[in-house]
Amino acid sequence: MAVSPKRRRVALYLRCRPHSFSGLDIEAFLRHLLRHLRGPIDLLWDRGPIHRRREVRAFLAAHPRLRTHYFPAYAPELNPAEYVWAQADHELANGAPDDLGELRARLTDATHRLRRSQHLLWSCIYASKLPWTR
Repeated sequence: MAVSPKRRRVALYLRCRPHSFSGLDIEAFLRHLLRHLRGPIDLLWDRGPIHRRREVRAFLAAHPRLRTHYFPAYAPELNPAEYVWAQADHELANGAPDDLGELRARLTDATHRLRRSQHLLWSCIYASKLPWTR
């Protein structure tokens, strides 16, 4: 999720892959953010090993616009992304897709609905226990 401090708008940047993410996937995602967002970018990350991979650290060191801040260990309640997944889970509940293509289509529909709704995106931020001011 990206919050514009000037416009007070939220955007959802999400990439789904049919494989486990690698450090190269994270690097590609960060390149995407750098192309689409202006100014400094503060990344709020969990302490997952993927965020601490050598290639990710090297990329961050080479791009000073990107600044990382880590959530405390074992604190998913602070991470608004957890609430994005809860919204997507709600959309996918009680379904049994026939194949990976149908699952991807349903997940894409759920994330598009979230992307189009400022209300839902802000609700994910406000549901987290981040010290956010309105």
